Amino acid sequence: MNRRDAFLSMTAGAAGLGALFAPQLRAAPTPQETQARRGMPAIRITNVKAVLTAPPGLPRTVIVKIETNEAGVYGWGCATFTQRAKAVVTAVDEFLAPFLIGKDPDQIEDIWQTMYVSSYWRNGPVLYNAMSGVDQALWDIKGKRANMPVYALLGGKVRQAADVYRHASGDSLESLLESAQGYIEQGVRHVRIQMAIAGNANYGARTEGSGNGFLGAPSGGPHNERMYEPTPYVLSVPKMFEYMRKNLGDEIELLHDTHERISNDQAMWLCKRLEEYRPFFLEDPVSPEQIGYFRHIRSQCTTSIAMGELFNSPHEFVGLISERLIDFIRVHISQIGGVTPARKLAALSEFFGVRTAWHGPGDTSPVGHLANIALDVSSYAFGIQEAQQWPETVHEVFKGCPRLENGFFYPNEAPGWGIEIDETLAAKYDVDSRYDTPFDYSWGTTRRRDGSIIRP
Repeated sequence: MNRRDAFLSMTAGAAGLGALFAPQLRAAPTPQETQARRGMPAIRITNVKAVLTAPPGLPRTVIVKIETNEAGVYGWGCATFTQRAKAVVTAVDEFLAPFLIGKDPDQIEDIWQTMYVSSYWRNGPVLYNAMSGVDQALWDIKGKRANMPVYALLGGKVRQAADVYRHASGDSLESLLESAQGYIEQGVRHVRIQMAIAGNANYGARTEGSGNGFLGAPSGGPHNERMYEPTPYVLSVPKMFEYMRKNLGDEIELLHDTHERISNDQAMWLCKRLEEYRPFFLEDPVSPEQIGYFRHIRSQCTTSIAMGELFNSPHEFVGLISERLIDFIRVHISQIGGVTPARKLAALSEFFGVRTAWHGPGDTSPVGHLANIALDVSSYAFGIQEAQQWPETVHEVFKGCPRLENGFFYPNEAPGWGIEIDETLAAKYDVDSRYDTPFDYSWGTTRRRDGSIIRP
């Protein structure tokens, strides 16, 4: 074979190999494949409004509704800041609504970031709650369009339900024990214990006639408002834990909330004194202004600490988590701006071994509780969930409240949050007819014996 014939033979062979390994012709993409490549159809926000309601069983409650140009697609979000509800309504209706109309609701992260910087000053509870209502409503829309519950969009379940704690209280050790046993009989394994002291407005001691969770009469001193002195309270807490451990044993988890009402040195003493009773956590032993004191507490004892329901900004909690100075992060999700920042906070907590205990009081709407639960079941950092139950009047307005059974909160399995709000009935329970004042002024009315105000 001469050189010319050899070259032709080689090129023919290469052509054959090229044909062998060349991409095969395939059929045109299916409509499903084309749609997958494009993503969901274009959609725009057409309306944003706040719904202010107060059905018996809920205080002043703010819900955000976002409507779109896609027929039947809208979302609900919790923006409840009970003490300043009408200020949040103004922020939603007059500031955020014009800012959001025309935007793509799929762009949740971008919308959150632009809302965050849009007022220049950031880190305020009114704007954050308004932002949270928008953010949660956008996640609801996303879930409905994807035909998935929100927890599935967050990565899916790592647990089937969220273990909860309930609030036991009484004006004596015996009545407190009875309250706790009532919850235990319902399958609850974690119980917060709070006890009243006659004449002292202890936080969380709900007894007949106490109002707003306080019990205490005017002191007869230089003022006529509720009176609270920290020393009788601090001395009573170890006795309460001793009694409850003796009667309930070691298997039931006990929690307690100091509500930031004692001095730093009293907080350290109380944390050390309760160590032998192994509280599941002691909540808010110091105020947000004194979080640097957690370094001292951590160096002195192993008592588990929960903190955060008054936090607004990452500057308040990132250091506590990264330095492992607390055991549970307990922020109010609407207070930090919604699900978008909360899911990042849960991820941060997981890396440092801190667990979540999202704030879930009676002034969080059922929508807000569903947001808590979606994060609970999709995050490995979950620790415990504060739970509520609502009367029929709330269920009539909020159709699809989360199910509480045998000490567990369950997420809804319907797309989005799986909840619907009867706007006509919500309007019937208007705030002005239920309350004498537009805002909640119950905070800032408890004073020490000398007349100085108690925080919070």
